[in-house]
Amino acid sequence: MSNNQLNKIYFTFPVLIILFSISIVSCHPAAKQEKPKPFRTTVQHPEWSRHAVLYEVNIRQYTPEGTFRAFEEHLPRLKRLGVDILWLMPVYPVGEKNRKGSLGSYYSVRDYTSVNPHYGSLEDLKHLVKQAHTMGFHVLLDWVANHTAWDHSWVKKHPDWYEHDSTGHFVSPYDWTDVIQLNYSNHHLWAAMVRAMKYWITETDIDGFRCDYPGHIPVAFWDSARTVLGKTKPVFMLAEDEEHPQLLAHAFDMNYAWELMHLTEHIAKGKEKASALSSYFIRQQKIYPPDAYRLNCITNHDENSWNGTVFERYGDGVRAFATLIFTVPGMPLIYSGQEAGLNKRLRFFEKDTINWSDTTTWSPFYRQLIRLKHHCQALGNGIAGGPLKVLYNNKEDRVFSFMRQKGENKIIVIQNLFSNPTDTKIYYPFKKEPFTLYPSHRTMLFTDTLSFHLTPWSSLILLSGKP
Repeated sequence: MSNNQLNKIYFTFPVLIILFSISIVSCHPAAKQEKPKPFRTTVQHPEWSRHAVLYEVNIRQYTPEGTFRAFEEHLPRLKRLGVDILWLMPVYPVGEKNRKGSLGSYYSVRDYTSVNPHYGSLEDLKHLVKQAHTMGFHVLLDWVANHTAWDHSWVKKHPDWYEHDSTGHFVSPYDWTDVIQLNYSNHHLWAAMVRAMKYWITETDIDGFRCDYPGHIPVAFWDSARTVLGKTKPVFMLAEDEEHPQLLAHAFDMNYAWELMHLTEHIAKGKEKASALSSYFIRQQKIYPPDAYRLNCITNHDENSWNGTVFERYGDGVRAFATLIFTVPGMPLIYSGQEAGLNKRLRFFEKDTINWSDTTTWSPFYRQLIRLKHHCQALGNGIAGGPLKVLYNNKEDRVFSFMRQKGENKIIVIQNLFSNPTDTKIYYPFKKEPFTLYPSHRTMLFTDTLSFHLTPWSSLILLSGKP
């Protein structure tokens, strides 16, 4: 991406042009389809998660030192950025047997109750968590319950805790040849795994877990784990899963919106139309109860390392789709370096330090989005926010327009998800009322039918009512 592209203003706000004749449409016609009853959830979300933004921390690549202490120096900057929850990628010793690369995969765990010596000591981790709490952050550890490294002590002590093939050999999931699959038909494994998770809560005072690939493990295990952990401390649980929504019934606060991420990428590349988003959100409302959280992202450690940077995958649409994931229902995620315009694929098995030389181009953009997330009541997570209502427009193949409302607070978002300028009409089904453009604070009157000229990949954000 060129410097001119990087230096574009945060949002492009088109000028209001013409007021048309009255035409009231409450929402996209597809929204009137009958909705099946969603599953129920008993999860009690921590109050601090209601308007939170999640930040993924890659300790190995964050600094030249790659340590807890070195990362701790970035906490003031992250506080200014505005993120709320720090998810630390796995902090445990990495397996040496069948290791990939010189440093191995973060997710090849050799010991569930020890710290990777490359990152520092247990005391260093405790200090980081304590300092983060002092500054108002909450901290999640990455938990890898599906498999272990080949040289984990359980391999020799408890070989029956692992899956075996027909010839009696251990099983590696997929092409993850540096790890072997655990077998959750053995309930002794359940108890040992929960004990290890509880250790980190009692020892370091973390606030919960991001759980890697939990869908292969029985839901009953996660339900049990959440109950046990919750007796020690109220925790927040994130599932790296979308195929098993029932994980959110009793065990997890949030799961990944993988489909949304892939859909936005396809729209950016012209493989899908913007109208696919309307169908997506209508379908999600049929599947998930109102207080189930979804994790929205345009990148993370897997996407960056294996599928490309946000600039490779979204091109000039990065700002538009980042704006989208901050304003639709769900909790937005920022990955390490994203706020510095990370424009390289970080090597997964080697040291590959993030370049922090420019935090002035992208950080203000994300800071504006985080501020909007924090102060717009309609953008709250779960029932703390408002449901998404698709607003009809006459260019649905290119333009996605929607509204969210909570109490007296409303937000309207209109996006041109296309590489060319677009003229569109938006139909507003409610009374005439004033809105304020964000972040410019210009006031406009939103009426029944309005016409806009939208520049390529532009986002128009309008706020109404009390913040």
